[in-house]
Amino acid sequence: MKTVSLIIAMALSVTFINAQENQKGQTITITINDIKSNDGKVLLSLHTENTFMKEPGIQNTQGKIIDGKVIVTFDNVVPGTYAIIAFHDSNDNNNMDFEANGMPKESYGMSNNPMSFGPPEYATSKFELENEDLEMNITF
Repeated sequence: MKTVSLIIAMALSVTFINAQENQKGQTITITINDIKSNDGKVLLSLHTENTFMKEPGIQNTQGKIIDGKVIVTFDNVVPGTYAIIAFHDSNDNNNMDFEANGMPKESYGMSNNPMSFGPPEYATSKFELENEDLEMNITF
């Protein structure tokens, strides 16, 4: 009886370990080229439809600009539909700065690089993350 209990316990622990490994998410690597200056940093946030333009992303990160380029990674992202917002925080104040008329003072971009003349939209920025790592470029 003791042996049967031990075998069952071992089988359950192996199943639990495999389930944990299967829940590990994917990596999304973002590259932004041709940033106007190396001043400040680039702030990026990964969003679902529920958080897009409403609250902080489900993951937030920043990258140091080197020679007008930044590469950042979002780790352990489960498959799903997401959008990424990025902006060049050139004055290092952790906020996007705006002109008096509401236009952004700092460069920004989104996943899929949509051309828009209004606020960013989830519908044009969203992408599907499946069961493999993803690399993308965002332009400002």
